[in-house]
Amino acid sequence: QVQLVESGGGLVQPGGSLRLSCAASGFTFTNYAMRWFRQAPGKERELVASISRTGRDINYADSVKGRFTISRDNAKNTVYLQMKSLKPEDTAVYYCNARFLVDYWGQGTQVTVSL
Repeated sequence: QVQLVESGGGLVQPGGSLRLSCAASGFTFTNYAMRWFRQAPGKERELVASISRTGRDINYADSVKGRFTISRDNAKNTVYLQMKSLKPEDTAVYYCNARFLVDYWGQGTQVTVSL
């Protein structure tokens, strides 16, 4: 059974930090590129960051460059998103995605940036 389980979301003040985790199971993690998406209320889901199978190739949306860091631990079947200098516009549900021949999605974790 394929599972992607996100954790680490919550409420944080502007300028704060959060670290999201996504634990994968039920498939060969090292075969899959991993991505983080987010979806704010009333907006389309957008790609935030991606990391290749080996971790060598990493890309970020312009809106998060310099503030977010994606990483993966293939020994733990886990991908991370370290978020710093958070802004209110980062408020969204954050989803983990695994992509190879098919797409797998997690259930999402809420991140709210507010005073």
